Amino acid sequence: MTSSGSSAPKPLAGWRVLVPRGGPWGDSVAADLRAKGASPVVAAMINFAATADAPALERALDRLAAGEFDWMTVTSATTVDVLSAQRAVVPPTTRVAAVGETTAAALTAAGYHVDLVPAEDNSARGLLAEWEAATQGVVPLRILTLRSEIAKPLLTEGLRRIGHDVESVVAYRTVGVPVPENVVADVRAGLVQAILVTSGSVAQQVQEQLGPIPESTLVAAIGPQTARDARDYGLRVDVIAEERTAASLIEAVAAAAAARTSRAS
Repeated sequence: MTSSGSSAPKPLAGWRVLVPRGGPWGDSVAADLRAKGASPVVAAMINFAATADAPALERALDRLAAGEFDWMTVTSATTVDVLSAQRAVVPPTTRVAAVGETTAAALTAAGYHVDLVPAEDNSARGLLAEWEAATQGVVPLRILTLRSEIAKPLLTEGLRRIGHDVESVVAYRTVGVPVPENVVADVRAGLVQAILVTSGSVAQQVQEQLGPIPESTLVAAIGPQTARDARDYGLRVDVIAEERTAASLIEAVAAAAAARTSRAS
């Protein structure tokens, strides 16, 4: 008896795909790409550094532990790493909103509770759209928003516009990481068939370090906001994942590869 699927065609066979983040996330994505036949090229393009205003973060986390906030918003898994490193205490009286399933999973894994995740659009816009229903229209609420230094203050401004008392604090800085010269050369020579773009900061580095991207190279964004940010940096976007997850991003690339194969045949 032969195992099912052993001879099934792999949609990304022959494709080299640039994975712009390292660590456990990069390893996981690389493994999923290999399962679809791709040859992943893992080259971390961004890293994270401590906030330039550590005292402000410490004061905010002290107030958080003291129960001075009704809500805390967390927009990335990196922010969760900062919370863990600072041994931040989130009291049960403070509710937590996570922008996206990846962030929610990171919070849960770190031992924090999660009260709200946007059901449809895993973005700041999605959270704002569902905010009033989740809070039953209570205004004003005391809210702590933790963000990257380069993040656009969309969520903070939106919450303030509704009438809430928001303290916005930078939890970390995002810094670019130089890509190995051989990777730059391969991309410019058209030897990389797809590039995964997982955030606006990654898009910036892709454009600055690798651009202009060859027309033959597929540029895939993890969500609509990332696609908008990428285009703001002058980076072409060919496909956008249906869901803001790595699995959906890989599926989008696989679908595009299948479409290219179909057109060529």
